[in-house]
Amino acid sequence: MAAGTRQTGRVRVLVAPDCFTGTLTAPEAAGAIEAGWRRHAPGDDVEVCPLSDGGPGFVDVLHRALDGRLLTVTVPGPLGHPVPASVLLVPDEDGVVAYVESAQACGLHLVAREVPPDRRDPGVTTTRGVGALLRAARDAGARRIVVGLGGSGTNDGGAGLLADLVTELRGGRASGVSERLARGGAALAGVTAEDLGDLAALREDWSGIEIALASDVDVPLLGLQGASAGFAAQKGASPERAQELERCLGDFAAAAASALGLDRRVSSTPGAGAAGGLGFGLMLLRAVRIPGVQAVLSAVRFGDRSRRSDLVVTGEGCFDWQSLRGKVVTGVAHEALAAGVPVVVIAGQVMVGRREALEIGVESVYPVARTPAEVEEALADPVATLTARAERVARTWSR
Repeated sequence: MAAGTRQTGRVRVLVAPDCFTGTLTAPEAAGAIEAGWRRHAPGDDVEVCPLSDGGPGFVDVLHRALDGRLLTVTVPGPLGHPVPASVLLVPDEDGVVAYVESAQACGLHLVAREVPPDRRDPGVTTTRGVGALLRAARDAGARRIVVGLGGSGTNDGGAGLLADLVTELRGGRASGVSERLARGGAALAGVTAEDLGDLAALREDWSGIEIALASDVDVPLLGLQGASAGFAAQKGASPERAQELERCLGDFAAAAASALGLDRRVSSTPGAGAAGGLGFGLMLLRAVRIPGVQAVLSAVRFGDRSRRSDLVVTGEGCFDWQSLRGKVVTGVAHEALAAGVPVVVIAGQVMVGRREALEIGVESVYPVARTPAEVEEALADPVATLTARAERVARTWSR
């Protein structure tokens, strides 16, 4: 522990978790960890800093850090039904920067509200609502739009987003092709460059807008670690459906690259596979990827806050292989390691070994649930179980 801790006897703790997907938002998780810590060590200095990697909670976390103005809009959800969403507008020296959270328009949680797990199909969900969010941001005067990617229930390569923007470009008149693009990834089989003839004009129409895609993962669109093979199953796809979607996105990627005269390797760009390939659709509009967690860490001045701390406690719903590829835990560990501050992880479940955790700079990992019975208990009362685990962790790390 730092010298200040030895002198005062208090531990300065920075609580900086991501959301616990499906159970707790990042602020809720941070609050539960703080409450558990204070139960054991009420004299410690505990600072709460909820985080996001671009997925659910992205706009909320940034609004807390940057203030700005929230623009409330209604957009098509992943199944086509209207859903509420918001755009964060923040003035800067060059004008207005807009922050958009794609999960608000195409998140898996929106699918879960309407469809039971055994009937979910990422082949029919759409990113059309994300296009509506981009239009709202541009109409509000934004010249730079940062799109948070993660937590999607879609697998359409961003085709739905492009369909929405093409319809606007055509004065609100949808073509047969744009309607097809808005029907989900499974509808993309056999699409041709001729079908995507409006993409060049669309790309030019958006050339004056700087778009950054803040992605939680750096995977490509296609292949074993791509959108379909790596993530479609958790959205409800069977192995056969995931293979079908891989072929459909392959057709779409080849047709889009040909229509725009791009190198076909654009689909291999890191981040193209994020959010079911939404990253790829944005890249067709010249979007540049930035690590989502780094964008948030910079906005909340995490480096300064970690240097004032003796310990950083982070966490997420499941600490697994995806956590090692650009998610909150990895970003926090990297920043804290640079500041010389130890990091511990409290996660709903832990699927990563100690050696892997140490390699990214995590000192210790603590699961909330280990057995099926404990998992069931945690899902039934996530706040109480996370609070109890944080209290036990405090016994180890607090004086």
